[in-house]
Amino acid sequence: MMRAPKKKSRAAAPPSRTAEPASAEAVVSLGELDACLSFFLRIAQSLSFQSFAEEAHGTGIRAGYFTVLALIGANPGITQTALSRANGRDKSSLTPVLDELVRRGLVSRNRLESNRRAYALKLTALGKTALLKLRKAANRHERHLRQAIHDIETHLGQESGHDLQGRLVFQIAQLTD
Repeated sequence: MMRAPKKKSRAAAPPSRTAEPASAEAVVSLGELDACLSFFLRIAQSLSFQSFAEEAHGTGIRAGYFTVLALIGANPGITQTALSRANGRDKSSLTPVLDELVRRGLVSRNRLESNRRAYALKLTALGKTALLKLRKAANRHERHLRQAIHDIETHLGQESGHDLQGRLVFQIAQLTD
């Protein structure tokens, strides 16, 4: 069975408050979502991830693996539980990702002597190479994001993007405590 070549995805456009119809598509009102910061944060996160996926496309490694590989690389021997907490993912959704990374030879998973139910995770040589490729894509993506924040900062004449980013994350974290 032959498959059609994969097309390069394009990031979806952010929702428009005064959307004009695109060809035969109808205008979609955001309704009460127009005033929901959480909706726009989710859209921004989704668009950011799509943009990063495009940057990482040529690496042959899924962009979604970057965080997992980076955390394991920075914490050799980390357990799946600690990785799950650091990654903000449920352990059950992380297990299939780790299974795939182990299958591809990017991560080694060995039982801990001190706790036979826990595994120590480490990057293999192939995993370190994959992380380097993804890191290059992530660095390009970060430059684009920082430029966007800088452009907003310049336009608004307010605090630096780093301060804005840190304050936003801190305030959102306070909501979960």
